[in-house]
Amino acid sequence: MLVNRMAENSASSEIGLTPRQRTVLRILIQEYISSATPIGSTTLQKIGRLEFSSATIRNELALLEELGYLVQPYTSAGRIPTVKGYRYFVEQLMGEGGLTLPERRMIRHQFHQIRLNQDQWMRLTAAVLAHTVPSAALVTSPHATSSRFRHVDLIPIHATLCSIILVLQDGSIHQELVSISSKVSRSAFSRASNKLNSLLANCTLRDIQESTNPELADLQGWQKEMLQCVLQVMHKADRHSISEIYRDGLVNVLSEPEFDDAEKSRQVVEILEHQSILETVLLKVLEENGIQIIIGGEGPHEEIYDVTMVLSPYGIRGKASGVLGVIGPTRIPYSRAISTVRYVAQLMDGLIDDVYGA
Repeated sequence: MLVNRMAENSASSEIGLTPRQRTVLRILIQEYISSATPIGSTTLQKIGRLEFSSATIRNELALLEELGYLVQPYTSAGRIPTVKGYRYFVEQLMGEGGLTLPERRMIRHQFHQIRLNQDQWMRLTAAVLAHTVPSAALVTSPHATSSRFRHVDLIPIHATLCSIILVLQDGSIHQELVSISSKVSRSAFSRASNKLNSLLANCTLRDIQESTNPELADLQGWQKEMLQCVLQVMHKADRHSISEIYRDGLVNVLSEPEFDDAEKSRQVVEILEHQSILETVLLKVLEENGIQIIIGGEGPHEEIYDVTMVLSPYGIRGKASGVLGVIGPTRIPYSRAISTVRYVAQLMDGLIDDVYGA
């Protein structure tokens, strides 16, 4: 199974693990994900039904610790995985698994009940991800990577002040107040609205800027000011491609034993609630293909320590796209998280295609 990643250094570059070491590491990580307690040689031998002795397992654990895949949290304890260990597990050892066919059918049925309501799509997506993994979940509203004009209303406040209400094809609404250098009648505002709606219909910012339509070029005075304001709003919309973020399932994460510590629980809340922390990561995911996994703040994401994020873009690149995914402790059930995020992203691809694909 190919899983894209957002990390500068990959554990998959390590090719020296023996088959026995790989077996020991796989069983230990699987058990630690389930139990959240350090795993020793006796436990490994019992749950893995391994044919080699406890002494041999202890030697392999010591070697895996030297190689950086495991760590012993305190003397005489068993071992737990490191970020490097989890990365190797995800890329080399995990195998297939995750959602069952009945689970897929149930999720698909839920989405088909609300096909025409975008807000409900977002809320359901976050709820399904949070419940199924289980974990915290997030999903961003679909946003046009190049905003496309749908409609504008020029509403006079008084003779020299106008409210511009611009609607883009992704459904977003933008409002600006603009001062006008000369007095304009209400009927003139109405005619200008109709003219701009005719000239700019379904155009991107680039389409408008590169247009050779003489009617656009001939706009003068306050009408040209209105056009420039529309262009400025579309430019700002293109720069801010992470819009509203829907969240669910924070309680699922805070109930995990790793987050009994107040500082660690505060960090998870900050990641989910402070959009500035998420934006850099989510914007990067929008540029990628497929599942992206960030484990314990690896690579450029040092501020996101002690958690794993499993994320995926969804939608139609170039028309409307967003990001969805789950956040949990570093021992998140990776196979289930990856299969759930992938499947829900595929469902969202279909829903977005219904709206924007034509």
